[in-house]
Amino acid sequence: MALVGKLLKLFALFAAVVCISWWVFAGMNRGWTKTSVATMETDPVTGIEYPVWKKQFVPGVDFLGAGLAGSVLVFSIGFLPVFRKPRNTNQT
Repeated sequence: MALVGKLLKLFALFAAVVCISWWVFAGMNRGWTKTSVATMETDPVTGIEYPVWKKQFVPGVDFLGAGLAGSVLVFSIGFLPVFRKPRNTNQT
């Protein structure tokens, strides 16, 4: 059973690294998650800039926090006494 605890801890570490990496490479938005992003375009005739909204998923800190909280939960489950080696109580 001790192997299961170690595997849970390693999985939690892997999940935290994947969560942080995904957040960084998907846009690293420090606000809430966005499903559309505004880009500024210039009108060719007047030269006035105006926003154009495009559908794009950008994960925010809510996804980062949820992923890391899940990783901490799985990591802490690995410390439960169920997943530890039984102690040898036979002393002679």
